[in-house]
Amino acid sequence: MKITGANLITLGFKEGKQIGLALATIINETGENTKAELAQLKKVLDYPHNFLSNPTYKTLAKELLNPTPIETTIPLNENTLPYQVYGGEGIEAGALDQINVAMRLPVAKAGALMPDAHYGYGLPIGGVLATENAVIPYGVGVDIGCRMCMTIYDMPSSMIDQRKSDLKKMLINNTKFGKATFKKPKDHEILEHSLFNEIPLVKNLKDKAWRQIGSSGGGNHFVEFGITEMIDPDNEWNIPVGTYLAVLSHSGSRGLGATISQHYTKIAMEKCPLPKEAKHLAWLDLDSEAGAEYWAAMNLAGDYASACH
Repeated sequence: MKITGANLITLGFKEGKQIGLALATIINETGENTKAELAQLKKVLDYPHNFLSNPTYKTLAKELLNPTPIETTIPLNENTLPYQVYGGEGIEAGALDQINVAMRLPVAKAGALMPDAHYGYGLPIGGVLATENAVIPYGVGVDIGCRMCMTIYDMPSSMIDQRKSDLKKMLINNTKFGKATFKKPKDHEILEHSLFNEIPLVKNLKDKAWRQIGSSGGGNHFVEFGITEMIDPDNEWNIPVGTYLAVLSHSGSRGLGATISQHYTKIAMEKCPLPKEAKHLAWLDLDSEAGAEYWAAMNLAGDYASACH
C-alpha cells in the first residue's frame, strides 16, 4: 500500500505542511507504506500531545498543535489594463513582462513604457505606473531620486583643454566613487531637515548621509566636465547662444535612499503578500502609518539626491 496525500486528507490531515511532515515520517521510519503506519498517523492526529517526545513524530505533533499559518496572497486582476509604449521596437521582452504584471495590480490605474525601458526590480526601469492611494517602494526604486544634473558655467569652452588638469583635480577633491566616504564631510542644509529627528530609521542614517553628501556612488554613476552649446536664443534660462563649460553628474540618494527602499519594501511585502511574479510590487497604503512614513522618507531621500549634485 502506498500512502498518498489524498489518503492523509481523508484521514483528517489538512493540506499544507501537515501532509508533508506526515509523509516524511513514513519514509524516514521504514521506507515503505503499511496500513499500520496509517493507523499510527491517525493516533498522532488525534492525540498529538502524546507524541511530543517521540523522535519520529514530534515535529508533526508540534505542527498539529501549532499549525504554521498559511500565507494568503492578494490576487492580481485577470485582465491587464492598457498602457502606452514609446519606442517599443527597442524594449526588451523582460520589461514588457514586468509592466504586464504591474498593470494587473488591484491598485494600478495607468502605465507607460519609455524608449529606454529595461528589466528592473518588479517595475521596469523606464516604466511608469500610476496607482490609487498607494505607493510601491520598489516601483520608486532602490536608488531613490537617482538623476542627472548639468551645471552650465559662464566660462569659455576652451577651458576644457586649457585647464584640464585643474578641472580633473577639482573633481577628485570634491566627490567620491564606489563605497568611499569623505573624511571631512561638507555640511548642507538638507542635513538639518526635521525628519532626521522624527523618523527612527532616518535618524539612524543621518551620520551615513552626512559622510556621503556630495559623493557619486558606483555602477554607472559619473561626474565629468564637458562642453555644452546653446543654440536657441529663447531658452528658458535666458543663456545667450554660444558654447560653455559645463559639468554633468549622475548620482542618487546613496546609502540613505537604498536603506529606506529596502526597509519599507520589507514592510510592504509583509503587509501586502502578492503572487511570486508580483512580490516586488508590494505596496503601502498612503493612509497607513507605514505608507505615510515611507512617503516622507522617500521625499527626503529625493531632496538629498538633489543636494548630492
